[in-house]
Amino acid sequence: MNLGKYRNLIFYITTIAVFSCLMYFFIIEGQTLEVKENIVTKTSTGSTWDNFLESFKTNLHHPLALLLAQIVTIILTARLFGWICMKIKQPSVIGEMIAGIVLGPSLVGMYFPEFSAFLFPKESLGNLQFLSQIGLILFMYIVGMELDLSVLRKKAHDAVVISHASIIIPFALGIGLSYFIYQEFSPDGIQFTSFALFIAISMSITAFPVLARIVQERNLQKTKLGTIVITCAAADDITAWCILAAVIAIVKAGSFASSIYVIIMAIAYVFLMIKIVRPFLKRIGDLQAGKNTISKPMVAIFFLTLILSSYVTEVIGIHALFGAFMAGAIMPENTKFRTLFIDKVEDVALVLLLPLFFVFTGLRTQIGLLNDSHLWMTAGFIILTAVVGKFAGSALTAKFVGINWKESLTIGALMNTRGLMELIVLNIGYDLGVLGPEIFAMLVIMALFTTFMTGPALDFINFIFKSKKDEDELIHDKNDSKYRVLLSFDKPESGSTLLKLAHDFTNKMNGNKSITAMNIAPVDEMHAYDIDEYEDSQFQNVIETSHELNLEVTTLFKASTDIENDLTSITNKGNYDLLLIMLGKSMYEGSLLGRLLGFTTKIINPEKLLNTVKGKGNIFNNSPFDDFTLQILDKAHIPVGVLVEKDFTVADKVFVPIFNLSDFYLLEYAKRLINNNNSQIIILDAAGQIRNNIEVKELIRSIEQVAPNHITLYNEKKIEKEFLNSQDLMLISSKSWKNLIDTKSLWLSDIPSTLIISNP
Repeated sequence: MNLGKYRNLIFYITTIAVFSCLMYFFIIEGQTLEVKENIVTKTSTGSTWDNFLESFKTNLHHPLALLLAQIVTIILTARLFGWICMKIKQPSVIGEMIAGIVLGPSLVGMYFPEFSAFLFPKESLGNLQFLSQIGLILFMYIVGMELDLSVLRKKAHDAVVISHASIIIPFALGIGLSYFIYQEFSPDGIQFTSFALFIAISMSITAFPVLARIVQERNLQKTKLGTIVITCAAADDITAWCILAAVIAIVKAGSFASSIYVIIMAIAYVFLMIKIVRPFLKRIGDLQAGKNTISKPMVAIFFLTLILSSYVTEVIGIHALFGAFMAGAIMPENTKFRTLFIDKVEDVALVLLLPLFFVFTGLRTQIGLLNDSHLWMTAGFIILTAVVGKFAGSALTAKFVGINWKESLTIGALMNTRGLMELIVLNIGYDLGVLGPEIFAMLVIMALFTTFMTGPALDFINFIFKSKKDEDELIHDKNDSKYRVLLSFDKPESGSTLLKLAHDFTNKMNGNKSITAMNIAPVDEMHAYDIDEYEDSQFQNVIETSHELNLEVTTLFKASTDIENDLTSITNKGNYDLLLIMLGKSMYEGSLLGRLLGFTTKIINPEKLLNTVKGKGNIFNNSPFDDFTLQILDKAHIPVGVLVEKDFTVADKVFVPIFNLSDFYLLEYAKRLINNNNSQIIILDAAGQIRNNIEVKELIRSIEQVAPNHITLYNEKKIEKEFLNSQDLMLISSKSWKNLIDTKSLWLSDIPSTLIISNP
C-alpha cells in the first residue's frame, strides 16, 4: 500500500483530532475555576423559535443593520428613478432627487407610515446625515477638480459679464422676494438679512456638473456657445460658493460687522491654499507625469489635504463643503492626473454616498405642508422669480454683449439648471435654522422644476430657431446618390476593424461613397475638462487606419445618457445605407436590476457567444445577440451588419451560406465585395434552393460575367474544418445565424470572423 498519497489526509485528521481534544481539556478544566455566585446564567421563558424571533428582531433594529438596509433601499430607489429620467431625456440627478422625496414623508411616510418608521426612525437619521455629508465633501472635491482654471484664465473675459449678471440679477430678485415672504415663512428669531441672503443665494446658484453633462450630451462642447456657457458656469460656481461662504459667516455671526473676523480668516485661508498649498501639490503631481496609476502615499497626501481643508473651513465658520471645493480647485492641473484621481473618488461618492444625501433631503421635504392654494401660489411665485432672474437675466445679458437670440436663450436655459447644488445650499440653510419646513419644501420643488425644464427648454429653442437652410441641407442629403456606411464602435481597436471592413465594401467607389466613424460614449465616463482628450484617444486608431488605407473618413462623437436610442436615432435620420457594429456587451443589457445597477446579468451573456465563435465554449442562452444589439436590430430602419470578430484583417475569401430564400439579399453584399475588393466568394446552397430559383441563378450568372472566377457555388452538405479555416469572413443573415446558434453547429468555432447582416 502506498502511504505517500494518504500522507496529507492523515496529517489533517491527526491535527484536527489532537487540537480538538486539547481545547476540550482546557474548557473542562476552566469550568472548575468559575466562582459560581458571580456567574449569571440566562434563562429563556419561551420556546426556541420565540427566542430566535426575538433575537432576529433585535438584530434588525441594530444601528449597523438598519444603516445597511437604508443604504440598499436608497441606492436601488435612486438608480430606478435615475434610469427612468434618463429614458425620458432628463439628467439622472432629477430622478435621484425625486427618489429622495418619494422615500420621505411626502409619499412613503404618508401612505406607509409603519414601513417609514421602521426603515427611517428618527434616532437613525444622525448616522445617515453624517454619511451623506461625507458624500457631499467628496462630491464638492470632484466639482472643484472638474473646474479647469486654465480655461477660466483664458476665456473669462468673454464670459465674466454674463456670469456675474447671472448671479447679481437673481440675487437682487431673491432679496426682493424675501421682502414679501419674510413675515409669513421665516422661522422665529431669524433676522431679515439672514433669511434674505439665503433666499437670494438659492435663486442665483447654477449646477455646474449637471450643466457640463448636458453640454457634452448635446455636442456643444466644441462650439463657441459651449465654451462660453461652461466658462460662465465655472465662474458662477466659484463666485456663488465664495458668496455662500460669506453668507454663512454673516448668518452664524448674526450681523455683517460681527462676521468681519470670519471673512478675514476665510480670505487668509484662500490665500494660503493658492500661494502655498497649491504649488506644493503641483510639485507632487509633477512626479506623477506619464504614469497610469497613482501610488497610495500620493493618494494619502491628497485625501489629507481634502480633510484638512474641510476641517479648517468648518472651524472658521464657512462650512466644510467650501474647503472640499477649494481643495479640488487647487489640485494639479494635469488632465490625466485629475482623471485618474476622480476615477478613484467618484464611484464611492456618486454611487454609494451621494444618494444618501438625496434621501436625507427628501426626509426633510414635507410637501404635505403645502396644503393650501395660497402656499402653492407662493411656490409658483418663487419658481417664476427663479426663472426670470436666472434664465431671463442670463439670456438678456448674453444678447446685450452681442450674442444672437438663439444662443442667448440657450445660455439662459443652461444657466437656469440648479440640480444638486441647490439642494446643498438649501440643506445648509435648513441646518442653520434660516429656512423653515414650508419654505424649504417650496425651494426643493423650485430646484426640481428648474432642472427639469432645461431639456424641454433647449428643445423648444432649437425648434423655434430651426432654419430653412438646415431643412434644405436635409433634402439635399436625401437626394445624394452616394453609398453611405456608418460604423459605430465603443473601443478604439473595434473602430479600426470596422473601418477595414467598410473599406472592403467601398474601396473602388471613389467619390460615390461616404464613410462615417461614430463613437457614442457614456456621458458619465467623461469630465468637462478632458472631453477633447477622450475623443482623440477614441478615434486615434481609426484615423491611423484611414491613413494606411488612404481612405477619407468623417468622425462623429457624441456623449450620451442613452446610447441605444441615440445610435438608432442618428442611424435613421442620417440617410445611411449600412450600419456596421461589433457584437459585444451593452452597459444597459440584462434584466431591470442589471439596467438599474449598470452591470450585466446572466439573462443575456454575449461573452459565451464570442467564446463559442472562438472555440472556447458552447451557447446556452436563449438569444444569439446581446441586448444592445437586439435593440439596434429592432429599431434601425436600414440594413445592419453585426461583426463577430476573430482577428479580422481583410475580406479576401468570403463564405456565404444560403439556408433560405429570404437569405438571397446576401448576394448583393457579396457582389459589393467582389467589385470593390476582388473578393473570392463561395456560396453554400445549404437548402438546395438556388438550383431551383431562376432569379437567383441569373443574379449569380450576372456577377460571373462581370467578375469571372470570383464566385463559386458550393453544394456539399458536409463542411470540412480545413475549408472553413481558410476563409476570412462569413456573410450570414441574422435569421440563419440564430438557427445556427440554436442547433449549436460545430463550424461556428472554425470561422475566423462573421458578419451577420439584418435586412429591415
